[in-house]
Amino acid sequence: MHIKKYLFILLLSLPFAIVSGKDYPASLFNIYSDGVTLNTRSIQYALDYIHNNGGGRLVFHVGRYLTGSVYLRSNVSVELKEGAGLIGALNPWEYDRKGWTALLFGLDQENIAITGKGYIDGQGREVARNFVDVIHRGIYKDGFRYDRPEAEARPMIFCLKGCKDILIRGITIKNSSSWVQTYDQCTNLWIDSIYVDSKAYWNNDGIDIVDCDGAKVTNSYIDASDDGICLKSHDASKACRNIEISNNTIRSSANGIKFGTASYGGFSNVRIINNKVYNTYRSAVTLAAVDGGFVENVIVDSLQAFNTGNAVFLRIGERVPGKKGRMENIRISNLYAGIAAAKPDAGYEYEGPVEDMPRNISPSSFVGLPDAFIRNVEMKNIEISYPGGGDPHFAQVPLNALNTIPEKTTAYPEFSMFGELPAWGFFFKHVEDIRIENLLLSVEKKDFRTAIVIDNGHDIVINKLVVKEPAKKAPVFSNKSTRVVVK
Repeated sequence: MHIKKYLFILLLSLPFAIVSGKDYPASLFNIYSDGVTLNTRSIQYALDYIHNNGGGRLVFHVGRYLTGSVYLRSNVSVELKEGAGLIGALNPWEYDRKGWTALLFGLDQENIAITGKGYIDGQGREVARNFVDVIHRGIYKDGFRYDRPEAEARPMIFCLKGCKDILIRGITIKNSSSWVQTYDQCTNLWIDSIYVDSKAYWNNDGIDIVDCDGAKVTNSYIDASDDGICLKSHDASKACRNIEISNNTIRSSANGIKFGTASYGGFSNVRIINNKVYNTYRSAVTLAAVDGGFVENVIVDSLQAFNTGNAVFLRIGERVPGKKGRMENIRISNLYAGIAAAKPDAGYEYEGPVEDMPRNISPSSFVGLPDAFIRNVEMKNIEISYPGGGDPHFAQVPLNALNTIPEKTTAYPEFSMFGELPAWGFFFKHVEDIRIENLLLSVEKKDFRTAIVIDNGHDIVINKLVVKEPAKKAPVFSNKSTRVVVK
């Protein structure tokens, strides 16, 4: 199979914010480091002043700087020295809402940076609980689903929209009460060597990149209670394009690296290189096209996943009536995944919900729609180990009854969404032009299911397949499929 030389040439380093000009110490603007004084207006005045005077750096030295919502300005960098922390105010009314609520906003700005060895602490657990209190008292109206305020109402740490030439480097970001950081329709974004520790509340996505063109996430550590690094497309006329995700370590109570769920526009020219995922409840990698958008020209190379609920999940859906997704030109290589026997995120403060039960441990799955196939996928040097031990007393799906597996066209996409599946290793449905080279699947305990099941798959070649399992049986079963070759 030929995957287009597509896979774009992403420049070794994207343009990024280089803020020139003088340094301004925070104390110059009566910004206090005692952790008690509310500095919102002083910090905003400082950012505006530096912007209006040719740009430069606002420098925070050791201390705790309490603040509500502030707005980043063009040609202004925030430097957090080691031991310096921006601390989110506990009062929910100290935060502005511009579609979303945030501690730091950047709206249509350029050449901005937040750097240093310091930290930003959103105090998200306490802020969210204070928000719950005002909702219960009837002061604020909120959908309050699942006994928690809507994600848009709770302040994230960063919300940058329509910005360009952005550098986020070196800092620690922790304890958001919603998504940690969102970059929406931004260009030339570089997130490098940051540490995210956000397990303070629900919806704590580590990084959300939305319809951006030209973005890099490199050398970072993400520990989040929701998706670790998430690409989204909220606008049907936009897409995430020319993205690199490399050399990161990710822990999540949801997915490690995910496209979607929002996928109205698309995702094109994305490289996911040399990343590690561990203790992650859902999939190490999820690629979803479920809202009418597309996924195309994606490389996943050198991914290692340890103690994860699932390795790889590819899904086309139709959550918007009449708008089916499209997925093609995907290359996955040099992947190792160890699938957990128990819940991988057990013991973390906010665990992913137990769902789609009863079922045995799910296989990796590529599932399109009857009239929207996943096409042109190449996999090479793949090793996935499973615990096995499938229980035949769960709702079995006999191989002669694959038509009983629901399509779930409009459902939320998760690896477990189909419930019990007849494969323990890989499940392919509504796929075409799949090439697999050097695939090792192993299962520790005897499993009654088949290693690989193909349903309505066409032009599939599996070369150098090795299946290690205690029970010797045919490793591949295909149904309503053509031109399937296993060597």
